[in-house]
Amino acid sequence: MADVYPWQTGLWQQLAGRSQHAHAYLLHGPAGIGKRALAERLMARLLCLSPNGLDACGNCKSCHLLAAGTHPDNFVLEPEEADKPIKVDQVRELVEFVVQTAQLGGRKVVLLEPTEAMNLNAANALLKSLEEPSGNTVLLLISHQPSRLLPTIKSRCVQQACPLPGQAVSLEWLATALPEMSAEERDELLALAAGSPLAALRLQEQGVREQRAQAVDGVKKLLKQQIAPSQLAEGWKALPLKLLFDWFCDWVQLILRYQLTQDEAGLGLADMRKVVQYMADKTPQAQVLAMQSWLLEQRQKVIGKANLNPVLLLEALLVQWAALPTGDRR
Repeated sequence: MADVYPWQTGLWQQLAGRSQHAHAYLLHGPAGIGKRALAERLMARLLCLSPNGLDACGNCKSCHLLAAGTHPDNFVLEPEEADKPIKVDQVRELVEFVVQTAQLGGRKVVLLEPTEAMNLNAANALLKSLEEPSGNTVLLLISHQPSRLLPTIKSRCVQQACPLPGQAVSLEWLATALPEMSAEERDELLALAAGSPLAALRLQEQGVREQRAQAVDGVKKLLKQQIAPSQLAEGWKALPLKLLFDWFCDWVQLILRYQLTQDEAGLGLADMRKVVQYMADKTPQAQVLAMQSWLLEQRQKVIGKANLNPVLLLEALLVQWAALPTGDRR
């Protein structure tokens, strides 16, 4: 079994070292910091029939069944498809599992990720199991966005914030994971991942630096009127919509920050510094605030998997963005 990540050591000792376990834990924190790996390790420790100190032994019948993916007292609940909701029927299966007797005579353990993917009916169906889990059952809930959870879900769990590693620890880990990259490239990658090293690794695998270069090039051409919003929106069809909205939200925040502080050290990544400074100097602050409000509202729809037309949404974004430095209200 893999070791816990270096930034999780203290939390792991605290969780695995407990003599009594809560019936439900909510492990929460930003995506890309290793919450799933921590939960899987704790699941193995809780199911193990002969734990070796803080860890599962790896040799008992329970450990072998878990490694083979056939453990009868283990239930993992995830969306049936990536980025889709967890449905009420899936939660009902979980509830049926919870009321059964453990087949190996030990604990039953449920792992649910991401908890915020449950729709309202699914979340309500889970509440009774959270309140009165049957027998010796432990539920491990993972959330990247706990603010989206029902208060009644959160109140029935021991809420455990998972640590975001510091920059030095993250960069040291990334240097081992991506030795072929330069230190400057790893710095940039970590910044694009908002400080989450595992998210940085995933972004690198999906080609984020090339995607970012394409987006930045498009924005610069748009502002120089070398490309129309509709043409650029069409050209961005292959770029992840959430990533684009994350970047525009970041850029508008940097524009506001510079308008308030005039601090050139706070202009963000080098690829957009001049653009951010130019737009901060040319755009009325009220319009920047209106743009920020619109961006955040649309980003929530993107995150919530609303039924959107990506090209039309991007065109609307780009029309407004191009108008900012002109002070034109559209």
